[in-house]
Amino acid sequence: MSILELQDVHVSYGNIEAVKGISLTVDEGEIVTLIGGNGAGKTTTLKTISGVRRAAPGTIVFDEERIDHMPSHEIVKRGVCQAPEGRRIFPRMSVRENLDMGAYSQKGTPPTEDYERVFTLFPVLRDRLSQAGGTLSGGEQQMLAIGRALMARPRLLLLDEPSMGLAPMFVEKIFSIIREINEQGTTILLVEQNAQMALQTASRGYVIESGEIVLEDRAAKLLTDERVKKAYLGEA
Repeated sequence: MSILELQDVHVSYGNIEAVKGISLTVDEGEIVTLIGGNGAGKTTTLKTISGVRRAAPGTIVFDEERIDHMPSHEIVKRGVCQAPEGRRIFPRMSVRENLDMGAYSQKGTPPTEDYERVFTLFPVLRDRLSQAGGTLSGGEQQMLAIGRALMARPRLLLLDEPSMGLAPMFVEKIFSIIREINEQGTTILLVEQNAQMALQTASRGYVIESGEIVLEDRAAKLLTDERVKKAYLGEA
């Protein structure tokens, strides 16, 4: 059953249409990836799901409820959370304070089990609790960004370029953790320029070019598609 459905979603920045009528679905329990080049509309799509941008026209349905006219904080309360491109942690705040910000939609102090879930996935964050977020390495900051999103107990986790700027060893680790988060029951929509890793991790994929979906299929099949191999996998 689809937990997320976009139908004919258009998004513009002034007179420039960045997303041109895309439709996609994410089923509960899946990892679905959206791949494409710079400026293709990937991040805009995630921002629109999160309520930062507005679909005009188009509809976005989450768990059988339209969310395309809701403010972002209401969308978060319904279980849609995002780890944004560039991490966007609070650099002067401690690791604990960053995690607490992720739980702002909950009333009172976040339950111990929420911290424990994050620390089990990212043990290094337990050791850095009092350290300012801005002093962490790039890989650790990405872990913090994902951990902060998990503190809101998402049913759908939106990940925007989680491997950006990371050393290869951290890329492997991050994708391993993404699979583990999914195995714990969290549905994931993944935007990623590393098409190889994204398609190896996801069950299904969409290819977006110039604001339009041009391909969709099982991830394993997209890995062998000649157009994908040539454009995104570096194969002639």
